[in-house]
Amino acid sequence: MTGERWSVARAHGPAGPFHARELPEPLTRTAWVLSVPRPALVLGSTQPDAVVDLDAARTAGIEVVRRRSGGGAVLLQPAEALWVDLLVPRHDALWVDDVGRAAYWLGDAWAAALAGLGIEATAHRGGFVPTRWSRWICFAALGPGEVTVSGRKVVGVSQRRTRAGARLQCVVLARWEPEVLLSLLALSSAERREAADELRGVAAAVAVPLAALEREFVRHLPT
Repeated sequence: MTGERWSVARAHGPAGPFHARELPEPLTRTAWVLSVPRPALVLGSTQPDAVVDLDAARTAGIEVVRRRSGGGAVLLQPAEALWVDLLVPRHDALWVDDVGRAAYWLGDAWAAALAGLGIEATAHRGGFVPTRWSRWICFAALGPGEVTVSGRKVVGVSQRRTRAGARLQCVVLARWEPEVLLSLLALSSAERREAADELRGVAAAVAVPLAALEREFVRHLPT
């Protein structure tokens, strides 16, 4: 693109402060690779608190936090989620005014990284594809730039845009067990059973070590 390089910064800590981070000034191309020491249920910016069964989360020892980007809930488990945020300034060649196309390049990078590890993946082009459960759960829907393997979503993407630039947030899971996430949501037992059956077919974990995928992804970031 412009020949610009990425700065890669890694950090380990609670999910809440990471999501509350302000964009740095000046904003430059940066990849934040983040990991958590304890499980966290992360709600999208517009989700009401009422979607969570707070008693269940408290009993399970799972903190509930909120991110500043949209979409449904994501369950982050230590060592079982690859969380990477990409910071892109507005003046950058990767910046796209059309929010519906803004993550296309990012999906291509994830698909190339997976291909480098022997997994054929597809970056979604086009609009938002909802399901019955997408207002609850991030991995229940498919958005522009998100990535699928054999038709099942493996990379979730959300974004927060400001006058300075964008923070594109990505999560890849090493384990997809929708029952665990559903047990933390304010759903009936019947709804949880129905959702679990449906969600097994719309999302999946990646079948490669997350550390290897991280290295491959950073290698495929556009310059």
